[in-house]
Amino acid sequence: MTGTASPEHYAPGWDDDTRPAPPSAGGERETLSAVLDWQRATFELKCAGLPPERLSERAVPPSGLSLHGIVRHLAGVERWWFRIQFAGENVPMLYYSDDDPDQDFDSLDGDVDEAFAVWRAECERSRHITAAAASLEETGIRKRTGEPVSLRRIMVDLIAEYARHNGHADLLRERIDGSTGM
Repeated sequence: MTGTASPEHYAPGWDDDTRPAPPSAGGERETLSAVLDWQRATFELKCAGLPPERLSERAVPPSGLSLHGIVRHLAGVERWWFRIQFAGENVPMLYYSDDDPDQDFDSLDGDVDEAFAVWRAECERSRHITAAAASLEETGIRKRTGEPVSLRRIMVDLIAEYARHNGHADLLRERIDGSTGM
């Protein structure tokens, strides 16, 4: 849009932001992978610098959400979509059972650093699965319905999942210590 003035005010950035920007132009796989990684890095940035006990704080009552709970949830989401449903790996679900389906958010007695290590490992495994796929049209099987689901759809859904939880993380972090930023 040449000739159109740029706005003078932009959303403020996050202090110490080291996230690589997704490409402005590129192929579909490259773009989806980069945007998903940017969303993952955004969540990690929203949690950076807080002591473990603050990460477990449920700072926006009456919501039971905490950054610790969200990281546990996101580790489970990565495993469920990429490893279990797409790659068909026979691995146990994380932080979930039919008897206690909300333990990712509710049972915060575990070690926060360990929860982040599990999440990082699941993200790395998801990246390897994505890179090994021949195309975005490759499919896994939705456990609930038995229907095929494409890698493309999984990646788009995970970007939406992270965007939703990054919004939660924004509110939690601002409530915990006043930090804000894009």
